[in-house]
Amino acid sequence: MRRDKSFAVSEQTSADRTNHKANIFARLDRQQTTIVSPGTTHIAHDKDYSDAKATFQDEGLTLEDLLRNNRQWASSQVRNDPEYFTRLVDIQRPKLLWIGCSDSRVPANEILGLAPGEVFVHRNIANVVTHSDLNAHSVIQYSVEVLKVRHVIVTGHYNCGGVKAAMTNQPFGLIDWWLHNIKDVYEDQKQTLDALPEMKDKQNKLCELNVVQSVINVAKSSTVQKAWAAGQEVSVVGWCYRLDDGLIKDLGVSISSPDDLDAVYKVLSGTQ
Repeated sequence: MRRDKSFAVSEQTSADRTNHKANIFARLDRQQTTIVSPGTTHIAHDKDYSDAKATFQDEGLTLEDLLRNNRQWASSQVRNDPEYFTRLVDIQRPKLLWIGCSDSRVPANEILGLAPGEVFVHRNIANVVTHSDLNAHSVIQYSVEVLKVRHVIVTGHYNCGGVKAAMTNQPFGLIDWWLHNIKDVYEDQKQTLDALPEMKDKQNKLCELNVVQSVINVAKSSTVQKAWAAGQEVSVVGWCYRLDDGLIKDLGVSISSPDDLDAVYKVLSGTQ
């Protein structure tokens, strides 16, 4: 009887879960909000986007505020350029893949002075690219094989929280698995890092070395090597962004052919 009761509870829980999920999706169908063109009279024009943007600093910001700010931003874009969204709908031809940190202070388009549609972006904690990250490698494959980007730019930033966390012995939970990748870089470059006198210098140097390792890992990928074997021009470079003045430092690391890889990593016959 206990097994039957347990099974019944499990079955009921599964049914509740299904109903709960259905209810969540049903909310979408019940939404009465109509999506309208930014140029129609449904969108208020009496408040400039710059005013709306300032409200993001308010602690009392609500989700409705965000949606209102979006409408004001869209309206502002159309007023300045009536064809802005029409062009974006049909065209995505970026020449760059930016692999950066999830840090909210490091927005790729703004830093590079480029418009939406001009940079393909992948971000994660501390801009780490591992050999086993299917998410990152799916982005790399799409950008190289479909979008035909010319440059893959791994961009770290100084004062990176992920890098600083990796330099401690403190446990942080699930993210510890991710931070081990940065710890491995520290271990490989321990002599260089330990020679630096100040902790801040060590942290900033590890930010750079972490970028370099990710550049190497991108270049080792089968996607990039396949592109090289087919004669496609793709370079993988490393940069580091300074939060204190908004400038990017070119780390002088660029891999644009299999000649820059150790023979053991040349996985395709065309790159050997």
